[in-house]
Amino acid sequence: MKQRKGNKPAGSADDDELGFRRRPTTLRVRRRPAEKAWELVHPRCALERAEDLEEVQLMLEAGETDIAIDELRWLLNGCADFVAAHRLLGELALTDEDWRLARGHFGYAYEIVLSAFPPGGLDGPLPHRLAANQPFFESAKGLALCLHKLGKRKLARRVVEQLLVCDPSDPLGLRNWQDAWADESRLD
Repeated sequence: MKQRKGNKPAGSADDDELGFRRRPTTLRVRRRPAEKAWELVHPRCALERAEDLEEVQLMLEAGETDIAIDELRWLLNGCADFVAAHRLLGELALTDEDWRLARGHFGYAYEIVLSAFPPGGLDGPLPHRLAANQPFFESAKGLALCLHKLGKRKLARRVVEQLLVCDPSDPLGLRNWQDAWADESRLD
């Protein structure tokens, strides 16, 4: 996604503040020509594990959280770029208010997706409405929340800004956070 004037694309030197570094990834992006939009293409290993992720959901519904966590870790062991598994582990860490662990999972998902972008960024939206893009948006929103809770407010705002560049329609209501966090920064 091309950045607004004054913002550097992901992967630039200024991204070191967020700890962002391009990672080798099997995740890709492709343009949907009819829509002039971009969509994530998840690696084969993630697609092959979709049924396993459904089983993890059933474990969680049955209250078997520890077993579900073990299963998610096993899934990641064979497919490190499985964004949906990182998102789910991040969400589970959020329920325990383990902000650092949640940040790790959400942050890794965020980094591998940004690493899949071309060096100059995307020249169109990466819309949340496409199912393949949703784990990224949910992970990045979780990352922003964790950064905010950990007192890294500037970084949290940068993640929100990146999401709004990816999908300006703001399907996750992030402008509300942006406004509230801007008010907080004036009080600091």
